[in-house]
Amino acid sequence: MKQLALGISPPPQPTLDNFVPGANVELLARLRELMDGKFADNVLYLWGEPGSGKSHLLQACSGAHAVDDVDHLGEAAQIGLFNAINEARQTGAAVLAAGHAPPAQLALREDLKSRLAWGLVYQVKLLSDDERSTYLRAEAARRGMQLPDEVIAYLLTRMRRDMRSLNAVLDRIDQVSLELKRPITLPLLREALKE
Repeated sequence: MKQLALGISPPPQPTLDNFVPGANVELLARLRELMDGKFADNVLYLWGEPGSGKSHLLQACSGAHAVDDVDHLGEAAQIGLFNAINEARQTGAAVLAAGHAPPAQLALREDLKSRLAWGLVYQVKLLSDDERSTYLRAEAARRGMQLPDEVIAYLLTRMRRDMRSLNAVLDRIDQVSLELKRPITLPLLREALKE
């Protein structure tokens, strides 16, 4: 008989405190300044590969004027962002934006690209495998799970390694482990991933 697993361990809301910084320590310091109203510039632009944590950081800074995926903005939204940056410069407010590439490489209006480059531009760097491993252990512990080293090694060598995908796999193996009343092992992981 299978035990039903209840979703009692929802993922935490994105905050600056639960973002795994890796090589992004300086960026986190600037974002904290922004949230505390001590940010010296008016524009902070983040770019990086999918899965690097840009959306997490923007959601964590929800008190700021934040625009994600600027590279997908239509003409009207580009004009709106351009105006928001100009207004922020006049009022002392800040605009936080993110995209997949540095401003100069975006397929946007030239005037908007220059505005995005006015302030600080940070590349959000991906975590190393050691940092991902540390995260997986900590997140598993938060959920009341133990992940053997072989399971972590399997996840980091055979699965998508962005944080969203890794968290989805943790959700799945946690559910299967509870339903089958079995500890998390490599065979259980393989079984969970087949379903």
